[in-house]
Amino acid sequence: MTLPLILLTNAIDPDVTTRLASHLDLRIASATDEETLRRESRAASFIVVRAPLPADLFEHAPRLRGVVRHGAGLDMIPVDAASRHGVAVANVPAVNAVSVAEYAVAQMLTLARHLPRIHATLKSISWTAARQLADEATVLQGKTIVIVGMGAIGQALARICALGLGMQVLGVRRTPAIDSECVRYVTLAEALPQADYLVLACPLSESTRGLIGAQELSRIKRGARLINVARGPVINEAALVVGLQSGQLAGAALDVFTTQPLPAESLLHQLPNVLLSPHLAGITQESMRSMSEGVASQLLEMLDGRLPRHFINPEAQELILKRWSTLSNL
Repeated sequence: MTLPLILLTNAIDPDVTTRLASHLDLRIASATDEETLRRESRAASFIVVRAPLPADLFEHAPRLRGVVRHGAGLDMIPVDAASRHGVAVANVPAVNAVSVAEYAVAQMLTLARHLPRIHATLKSISWTAARQLADEATVLQGKTIVIVGMGAIGQALARICALGLGMQVLGVRRTPAIDSECVRYVTLAEALPQADYLVLACPLSESTRGLIGAQELSRIKRGARLINVARGPVINEAALVVGLQSGQLAGAALDVFTTQPLPAESLLHQLPNVLLSPHLAGITQESMRSMSEGVASQLLEMLDGRLPRHFINPEAQELILKRWSTLSNL
C-alpha cells in the first residue's frame, strides 16, 4: 500500500521523524523557494510548514488534506486560500514560549552589560580597555519592561522579569485585561514613555504591521532598548535605524526582519548597538522536540480522519470534510 506523502519544508526532530516514517512517506523539500514548493507539493497529502508557502500553493496540490505549522505563527500559511480549497490548517501553539522568553531575557542582559563590545575589546585591544566598558553597564532590576503581545510568550517573559529579575512589567494587548501579580496592563501610548526595554512579542496582522514607527519611537524613553521576537514588519525598519543612529534607542536585539534573510546591504549590519540573530529565538532542543511532537500527533489525527487538535480554520470544516471524503475514494 502506498503511504500518504508528507512534505516537510524543513527537517524536524529526528526521533519524531523516525516515528512518523512508519506511518507516512516523509520527504524534505529540496529547497524552499516558491516554485520548488509548488512542484514538490503536487503529490503531498500533508505539509509541515517551517518556511513560507506560496499564496497559490493549494491550486497546485490536488491531494493535499492539511498543513501543520511547526510552531505557532500562521503568517507563513495563506490560511484563507487553504480554507477556500478545503485544506485543514493547524499549528502548535505555546510550546516554544519559554525558549523565546529566555532568548529575550538573554538579549536584554547582553545589551545591558555591553557583552559583545567587551568581548571584542578584550580580544582586539586590552584587558584594561575592556574592563572600563563595565562603567557603562546597567542592571535589569527596577527597570521597566513593556511587552507588546501578552500571549504565551508575553506571559512567560512577564513572569521571568517580574518574579525573577525584579522588573516592573507593563503589558500591551489588543483587548482589556485585569492586572496580575506580574503585569500591569496599559495602552501602547501610555507604555512607551516608561519603557526601559520594549519587547515585541505580538502576532503579525494588519493591526500590528508597522505598529512601531517613527512616531512611536519618538515617544519612547530616550535610551530605551528594543527586542523584537515578533515578526519583522511589526517595526518600520527605516525608522528603527534612525532611532538607533540618533541615540533615541540605546540598542536593539532583532531576531526577525522585514526581509529574511536580512539583506547584506541593510544598515542594521553596520550599527554597533544592534544584536542580530537569524529567526531562532524559539529554537532550542526542548522546543524543537515539543513542536515536532505536536505536529506528529495532529498529522496522525488527520490520517485517522479526525480534525486536528489545534484546528484553526473551522469555518471551512464542511468543505474540508467533503474534500477528505473525495480524496479517500480516489
